[in-house]
Amino acid sequence: MSTSQPAMVRSDATLEDRLGRIAVKEVQTARGVMSLREAGAGPALVLLHGIGSNSGSWLYQLESPDGRRVVAWDAPGYGTSAPLAAAAPSAADYACALAALLDALKIDRLVLVGHSLGALMAAAFAALHPQRLHGLVLLNPASGYGNADPAVREERLMSRLSMMEELGPSGLAEQRAGQLLSATAPPQALQLVSMSMRRLDPAGHEQAARMLAGGTLAEDAAGFPGPTLVMCGSEDRITPESGCRKLAQCFAAATYRSLPGLGHASYAEAPAVVQAALADFGRQAGAW
Repeated sequence: MSTSQPAMVRSDATLEDRLGRIAVKEVQTARGVMSLREAGAGPALVLLHGIGSNSGSWLYQLESPDGRRVVAWDAPGYGTSAPLAAAAPSAADYACALAALLDALKIDRLVLVGHSLGALMAAAFAALHPQRLHGLVLLNPASGYGNADPAVREERLMSRLSMMEELGPSGLAEQRAGQLLSATAPPQALQLVSMSMRRLDPAGHEQAARMLAGGTLAEDAAGFPGPTLVMCGSEDRITPESGCRKLAQCFAAATYRSLPGLGHASYAEAPAVVQAALADFGRQAGAW
């Protein structure tokens, strides 16, 4: 697949216009069709979105590839990516779909970034394929509820599924998007988070919610010995810093970095801060 550079962005361009310049591509993989957005050329930086999002949420990172090949996937059941076969898939199931996509894209080694639920997928991939990673970045990571009391796990799952059923993607965006950001987030960050959430497929969201309910990121951490960076915003109300710091301690070679003043969708709220951190990490890991 050929890569592309995003066109220069006009100062008055809308988010929809800007996303339109980085077209969704579909790739046939050994595990079905996967959709993604891609920009740039060079060492690979692969981005995995959270449960309420899609590839378009990484707009700012795609617009500034900075000498890298930036790939943002639509997880199975998101965008036009084929859903997984299991009704209640595991993080490893998503990791296998990612491996198939990377094979189809001929990406052998990469820096892998997982945001929120995407961190569960990224950690599972790292445990299964540690040799393919220069390094792993977990951004505002969700740890999963697999080790919680079964009643607590079920209550959290049903609450999430009921909210989607009652509100639908648009209602969910209206009610939840603001909670992913700090009180001082710029308006465009809210627009981007809301736009991504409105495009959810309820069936794909349900599979992801069931994976979250059974997820155990801390256990996968033991399977990856390589360089790891865990970052979280100090104003994150979804995956607070206290839990993210504990997750970092589960990895053999992890560094924790606080992102002062930022909420859960930190990469949309302060893209330059996150971009600089990713660039520094990749250089330290020898990826570029």
